[in-house]
Amino acid sequence: MAFPLFDLSGRRALVTGSSQGIGFALALGLAQHGADIVLNGRNEERAQAAARLLQAEGYETDCVAFDVTDPKAVSDGVVRIEAELGPIDILINNAGMQFRTPLEDFPVDKFDELLKTNVSSIFYVGQAVARHMIRRGRGKIVNIASVQSELARPNIAPYTATKGAVRNLTRGMSTDWARHGLQVNALAPGYFKTPLNQALVDDPKFSAWLEARTPAGRWGEVEELIGAAVFLCSDASSFVTGHMLMVDGGITTSL
Repeated sequence: MAFPLFDLSGRRALVTGSSQGIGFALALGLAQHGADIVLNGRNEERAQAAARLLQAEGYETDCVAFDVTDPKAVSDGVVRIEAELGPIDILINNAGMQFRTPLEDFPVDKFDELLKTNVSSIFYVGQAVARHMIRRGRGKIVNIASVQSELARPNIAPYTATKGAVRNLTRGMSTDWARHGLQVNALAPGYFKTPLNQALVDDPKFSAWLEARTPAGRWGEVEELIGAAVFLCSDASSFVTGHMLMVDGGITTSL
């Protein structure tokens, strides 16, 4: 191993919302750096299908499906992983959703769903996993934030609010748990080609605007998040906690 600080061999990583998109890409990237992977999603069939893809590549992969917005399901799922598979060394809180509509017409039920999926789930899963990590005196937690933790744009005000909350929840987790040997950080993607953004990718007007607005001049590819995730999950970040790492092609740095 040329860079042992980035070696994840012998560590188990739970990645929520990992059946597709960013979650699956990050799971694959951690597996490529030696981690054993536990995929998670609400839809067990899709999660199992994703697990089979990693297993076919020779990576040690398990799948434990549970709803991250249900605190009892989260608690039971984490206990099951710890008892049946082994300690969770790394947690990537990736589960999330988006809903776009003008704020004055935003449905109350969708607002509540965004809060549960994008914020409450991070608290539920983070707390359940951290209780085990604290006893062991070590652990890595990476919460998936967004450029919308810093910026707003039309028709996504509630989403922006949830991602701002993710940033500050990350700070709070790091403040409470650093003394126990845990590092808690956030990874903030810019605009990436994912199923969540497919409608925007397919909109020529939006894509043209984004490419002009982003200094790098293009959409991000999900594989470009792997390096940042490996850094935050490895010994290379042993004194990094409470940080939000932007991977956004420069969109938050320029007008």
